[in-house]
Amino acid sequence: MNKEEIIQKVNAALMKEFEIPEEKLVPTATFADMQVDSLDVVDMVITFEQTFKIDIRNNYKPGSFTNLGGLYDFIEKLINEKK
Repeated sequence: MNKEEIIQKVNAALMKEFEIPEEKLVPTATFADMQVDSLDVVDMVITFEQTFKIDIRNNYKPGSFTNLGGLYDFIEKLINEKK
């Protein structure tokens, strides 16, 4: 899966599951910018683990990412490590 496919899947999930408007889904957007609270983050992790068949919870370390662009990179890294 290439980076563009990851971005498309992440954005699609965020728009569908969390009703985040597409215009807010830019690489520099933080969770605060997207109005995502801590409960949403938990749901988001589960959604992305299921979507990408990766283990985010056991691989996340504070500072792993601070914005949406970092999340894309983090997911891409986990996918590549799984290969």
